Amino acid sequence: MAELESQEGNYDNREKKVENFKTDMEELLEKMEKLTVRAAWILYDCVAIQTNPDLLNAMQHLEDVFLLCKEQMENKWQELLME
Repeated sequence: MAELESQEGNYDNREKKVENFKTDMEELLEKMEKLTVRAAWILYDCVAIQTNPDLLNAMQHLEDVFLLCKEQMENKWQELLME
C-alpha cells in the first residue's frame, strides 16, 4: 500500500516537472523570438543607414524634434497644473 502511494507521488512529481519544463521552454522560446526580432531590426537599420547615409541624419533630426516637443509638452503641462 505504501509503495503504491509512493509511486503515485512520484508520478505526480514527474507530471509537475514535465509541466514546469514545458512552461520554462515556452518562456525561453518567447525570449528567443523577441531577441531574433530585435536583431533583425538592428540589422535592417544598419543596412538602411549604410545604403543611405542621409537616413541617419534624418533619424537624428526626428529624435531631436521629438525630444524638444516632449520637453515643451511637459512644460505646458506643468504650467496648466500651476493655474
